[in-house]
Order: sequence, then C-alpha cells, then structure tokens
Amino acid sequence: MAAVLTGLMRDTGASAGLVYLLVPGDRMLRLVLLSGVPREVAAPWVRIPVDAPIPVADAIRERTYVWVGGRQEIAHRYPKIGMVLPYDFLLAAAPIADSSIVWGGVVLLWPVSHPPQLDARERESLDAHCRLSARLLRRAADQDPPPPHPTAPLVVHPERPSEADPALAGAALDLTERLPVGCCALDLDGRITFINTAAAELVNAGAADLLGSRPWEALLWLNDPAFEDRYRAAIVTRRPTSFTVVRGQAASLHFDLYPDSTGISVLISPGEETPPGEEGAESGEAPAPAVHAPPPPPAEPVGTAAVYQLMHLAASLSEAAGVHDVVELVADQIVPAFGPDGLVLMNVDEGRLRIIGHRGYSEEFVERYDGKPVTAPVTDAQVLATGVPVFFPTYEDLVDAHPHAPRYEGRNAWAFLPLIASGRPVGSLILSYERPRPFPSAERALLTSLAGLIAQALARARLYDAEHSLARSLQTALLPHGLAPMPGIDVAARYLPAGHGMDIGGDFYDLIRATPTTVVAVIGDVQGHNTTAAALMGQVRTAVHAHATAGASPGDILARTNRLLDDLDADRFTSCLIAEFDLAHDRLRLATAGHPPPLLRRADGSAEVLEVPPGLLLGIAADVAYDTVELPWEPGSVLALYTDGLVEAPGLDIGTSMADLAERLSVSRARDLDLLADELTLHVKHGAHRTDDVALLLVRRLPPES
Repeated sequence: MAAVLTGLMRDTGASAGLVYLLVPGDRMLRLVLLSGVPREVAAPWVRIPVDAPIPVADAIRERTYVWVGGRQEIAHRYPKIGMVLPYDFLLAAAPIADSSIVWGGVVLLWPVSHPPQLDARERESLDAHCRLSARLLRRAADQDPPPPHPTAPLVVHPERPSEADPALAGAALDLTERLPVGCCALDLDGRITFINTAAAELVNAGAADLLGSRPWEALLWLNDPAFEDRYRAAIVTRRPTSFTVVRGQAASLHFDLYPDSTGISVLISPGEETPPGEEGAESGEAPAPAVHAPPPPPAEPVGTAAVYQLMHLAASLSEAAGVHDVVELVADQIVPAFGPDGLVLMNVDEGRLRIIGHRGYSEEFVERYDGKPVTAPVTDAQVLATGVPVFFPTYEDLVDAHPHAPRYEGRNAWAFLPLIASGRPVGSLILSYERPRPFPSAERALLTSLAGLIAQALARARLYDAEHSLARSLQTALLPHGLAPMPGIDVAARYLPAGHGMDIGGDFYDLIRATPTTVVAVIGDVQGHNTTAAALMGQVRTAVHAHATAGASPGDILARTNRLLDDLDADRFTSCLIAEFDLAHDRLRLATAGHPPPLLRRADGSAEVLEVPPGLLLGIAADVAYDTVELPWEPGSVLALYTDGLVEAPGLDIGTSMADLAERLSVSRARDLDLLADELTLHVKHGAHRTDDVALLLVRRLPPES
C-alpha cells in the first residue's frame, strides 16, 4: 500500500498523502501511511472518530469523494483543521471500500497552484488507488491470522532522484562555497542536511553543530514561533516564503525558503539586501514583517507546533463524549505533539488512582502501580492534594524527592500534572521523557494549561458515562433477555446500539405466544435517542403484548396501541410492524404503522420485499385504522423484520438498500438462523456509516416433522 500511495501522489501531482484504516471492533480511523509532510503536522489526526467532522471521515461515512478548495473553504467547513494548519492548500479525500466493506480512506494535498478541481485522469488515478487498496486489504483480511494494524504511521516520503554524478556533486558544493550568500538544506522534518560556510558564518555557529538539528532549536535567537511557522507554511503549501530576523545589535538576516517534495532550500542573506516591504513576495502572500529576536532563553522554547496542537486538542476535547474518547484523544495526541516518550493518565475512583490510559509503557509496569490510594506518599497522588504540578528535570531530581520511586528503563525526566476540575481532583497526568529536560517556564505553563483542559473534559466525560450507563441499562431492561423456543418455529434476533456519540435508541422487538398455535412478532422504533424514547418503547411493547395475548388482529393491535399513545400525550411518533404466525393454518398476517416492510425468503430460496399497506405512524392521530394483509406461510420460509438502521445510510436510496438486503437474504447459504442474522448485520456491525440503532428479528417456519 505504501507503493500504491507514492504512485498515486506521482500520478496526481499531490504534495502530501495520508492513508487511514478503520480500527477493527472500534469506530476509529487510524493513520497508517504518511508521505510528504512530517509526523508533527499530522499528529492531531493520528486517530479520528468516524463521525468526526473531518474530510476523510465524511468521505468514509458517505462513501463519496470530498474536495476542499482552499483556506477559506477549510475554515468554513472544517474549522479545526484551519486552526492547526492556517495555510492555503487544496485537499481531496476518498473512501477505500469494496461492495460490502469500508476499509478506510485516503487524503491528498496540493498547492493552490493546482487547478481548482481534479481532472478526469487524476480522478481515475484516485479511484484506481482506492480499488487496489481495497483488494489488498481484503486479501490481508482473508489471511489466517490477518496481519495486525501498525501501531504508528509509516512515513514514506518521496524518494530523491538517483544519486548524482560525484563530479557534479563536487562542482555543486564548490558553487555554494563561492557564493556570497548562505545556503542550507532542510529535510521534510525541518532538520539541516547541508549548510555552506557563508551560512554558518552568518548565523554565527559551526556547521558541524547545526547538521541534523532544526534551526529554531539549535539557534537560540530563532526561538520565536513565527520562524517555525514559516517552515510549516512552506512544507504544507509547497510555496516559497520568507522572513527577516532583527537581532538587536547584530546585523539582521533575511531567510528565503524554497520547498519541494524532498525538503526545503534556504538562502540566508544580510537583511539590508532585501528591499523593505518585499519579504514574502515570492509566495504571492502579504509581505512578511521583520521580527525582532528576543533575548536567548535559558532552555528549549515551546514550538509553534505545540501551540497549534494545544488549540486542536482543546477543540477536540470539547466534543469528546465518554471517558474512553477523552483517554484516546489525550494518549494519541499528546505523545506526538508535546514530545514525551511515555504517558500515564489516572482517574480518581473511590479514593484510589486508577490507570485509564497509557502510552510508552508495558502493561506489566503500569499494572503494578494501578489502584494506589490518593493519600499515598507518591508524587502522582501528592500533586492532587496540593493542586501544584511537579517537574523533575533529571533522574537525580526524582531520586532526591522520592528515593524509592519506580523508574521505567530509559526515562530521565518527568512532569506530574494534577487534573483539577471545579476545585475537585479528578485524576493526574504523568509525562516522562527519555532525555533530561529543563522544563522552562513557558513549557511548564503550557503543560499546566493542558492538564486543566484534560481535567474539565474528564469530569464531563465521567458524568456522560454515568448518565449513558443508566440510560442503556433502562433500555436493556425493557428489551427481551431472550426469545423462548416455541414449537413450529425457529427464531434469531440481533440488537446493535448506535456507535460513538449517540444516546440510547427506541428500537425494540418481541415474540409473543398468543395462543397454542399462534405466535405474534413485533418490531418497532420510537422517535428519539434518550431515556424518554426508551421509556415509551417499554410502554408500547407492553401494550402490544397485552393486545396480542387478548387475540386482537395485527391491525387492531396497532389501532389500540395508537389510542394508548394518544392518551399518554407522548408527543413522539413510533413506527411498528406486527406479524402474526398462524401455525395451524400455515398463514401469515401483517400490519404496519409506517415501519420498513418485512422481507420474505420462500422455501425455494427466492426473497422479496413484502408489500404491506403503509399505515400512519403511531402517535400522530387518535382514531386510525390499520389494514391487515394475509399471506401463505409455508414450511422452510423465513420472515425478516428489521428497523431502519439496517438499511438507511447517508447518500443511499432506502429502496435500493432494502433490495440489496433481500438479495443477501436470498443468496445466503447459512442454515442456522443465528449465522444468517450475523450475515445480514455484518455490513453495519463493521461499517463506518451507522448512526442509528439496528434491530433484526428472523422467524422461520419449521417443517411439520420438526
């Protein structure tokens, strides 16, 4: 797939490419391939919820191509992206999918010099990439066992052209050494790979000390975030940019940045050589103002990327629902964004600190320290009592404060941050670093702000989880715990709650023994996704059960239940379908109140969508009559009742979806109803587009000898 991505970028002229895969068993997208930009730029989007307002998630949910035409459109449609990457570029996203499964998605970036839309050849290249990637992923999934997903994105930057002739390389080196201006080269990660003598003299540093480092980290007078921001702008937009540094008593310097697919060439010249007001003219942007370099700081400053990351994390945490979402956001974004090599996130639970997330540590190590009392004489507990963060720049500092503190191999600096929300401790965050770290005041302030954001989000998430658990328990209690076996029929049912970010639903089903030879099946969906919908669902199910056991016909059951809803003044609509199985006379009677029509697979294997007179939804009007239709119910036939979550998805015609479901029912060779139920729900169980609950009830007429 890496070769496919680089080929796609070559064929379309894209400057950057990212490939995401759906995490099995989770509604998350994971970045697995990255090309053309450094990891730090993509760090906010290493893991993305499939329902997030992000182009690749939109493309996957709707199974369609997404195009974003520049900075203004990004700011309007995807403000969180514009917040972290406030530059001008074009973007396309497309799903990687086959006829039954959405595997993931691909994202491409172009400079704004590209035409405002992809041409036919570029669209075909993008479509071909998605088809080929889907085949590769299908082939991998069919392996036993399937290969695991990568834990970190693989970076596959475009390769440089073949090695130049040594004589030409030597001539190029001589050329740069004779020039009166400074020349240096940065790779895509911003590290210096070459610098000539003139450049080293202008910046007043030795070339050997600069190679392999980032300029804004190695040169203390370049610590202003504006300088790193210019590098990021050049990398993302692929357009030249520039800036001027005024260094107090020293001569000012002018930097011109020229990016391409392999890195950035930088020209450095004395500032007076650049006419005033012409900075940035090469890029077509507004002139870049001269920036006065501040006095050298005592240690490494906080970079532009960290500031942008903090803004993005704050916006993301405001949208996180449960504790799991907060933990994943924190763990996946802090490590790449803020530089720690290890992270442990703890939650206060009944007077103890429970580890709810970690990165960079083994399970065995963190399990040894899970469940410590908040009164324990250890730093992560003590910071909760004081509310004051504690920083240990070296291992010696940690040992001086806590001689018996555990140490993970290769860790030599720590930040212990209390998580305090509304004056109450909710947990602690521990960040550890491989190398000693001075933690300058700016970085301490940034990490303290970070802890405050996490604490607020964690407190909200705990409240959400408590309310959600209560609501889900209510719904579970109202659904049947099992379908009791009944003579003459075989049954199977599935209930799949909606995914991330959704409350409980009002979907329900039931199977009722009305008489010794009559069975009534009911399926329905109450409007809404909250405890009110769940409570009303329980009332509807109880009413249907009572009227069915009293011998009412399917149409009468609906009419009587509708009058009950009118008496309750529920102010919510309910779709419902009643199916009565008369085993003595081999007949089936049906009535519907605005519910999706059932599917019938006959004994010969043919399947169809049954036409049932569409009655009005329950709860709209008081006096409504519902028609009952009668059909033969032959041995071996299967009736499928389902809610709309099984067939509805953005951009898909519901009639086509029902026909597709009937086709899957017809071609299935599963003899066991449970296996058949799994087959019919597979596309929503692992799909990225499901935003509603799904209920499915299968009833098969057994042959008389059974």
